Amino acid sequence: MTERADNSAAGSTRLLDADEAPPWIARNPGAASPFVLLGDHAGRLIPSRLGTLGLPAAERRRHIAWDIGVAGVGETLSDLLGATFIRQRFSRLVIDCNRDPARPDAIPTVSDGLEVPGNLALGAADRAARIAQIARPYHGAIAAELDARTARGLPTTLISLHSFTPRMAGFDRPWAFGVLHAGDSAFSVAMLGRLRAEVGEALVGDNQPYRMDEVDFTVPTHAGPRGLDYLELETRQDLIATAAGQRQVALRLARLLPQVLADLPRG
Repeated sequence: MTERADNSAAGSTRLLDADEAPPWIARNPGAASPFVLLGDHAGRLIPSRLGTLGLPAAERRRHIAWDIGVAGVGETLSDLLGATFIRQRFSRLVIDCNRDPARPDAIPTVSDGLEVPGNLALGAADRAARIAQIARPYHGAIAAELDARTARGLPTTLISLHSFTPRMAGFDRPWAFGVLHAGDSAFSVAMLGRLRAEVGEALVGDNQPYRMDEVDFTVPTHAGPRGLDYLELETRQDLIATAAGQRQVALRLARLLPQVLADLPRG
């Protein structure tokens, strides 16, 4: 296993100190597996210049700050499949990398009913710095990896890993997994069927607990224009809150993903 990170940035306002963790990290870069794994919300770091965003530590550990368990699932799955895993290091409270950075809610002022003091009344230069130094390099790393694969003639299916809180807005979410798609993904439909056969139809949501729509940014940006099939998979966070749970889910995915790919017609 190899890892590579990048801290190149642009912007007039310096956000990241030289000794800080970079905005993205790639596990097994350049791997030849047909799968490329992504973790838009896998990290929960906050640049030191932003302090705590005005939030106590307990809030910064909650689902509002990151997709709990995705880093562990992605790293284990990356090694099991021999696949590249590119993930964001910084919290989605700093900037949500699965949103068009031009959207106002890409830098949330409220998350799950909680105000984020450090995001209130941001100036244009502050917003531009987060885009230029965190969001843009992350998506640039994904694009570079995919373009390099195209140049090598490698087939690619994009796997975007997310997780969801078991309870939101007073509603218990019954699903163990959710497959999000825009109705244009044969791989997603096949994976939905495989998961439902194993876990149970009621426990695998079709565009639940979220629907892939105009809010999603990563899959439409990187898969659509390249003609790549994809899977955006949500896993309930209590299932992957521990290392043991993360490994269990990664083992299931490492078995199912190649099976689904083999089931699909080629060409």
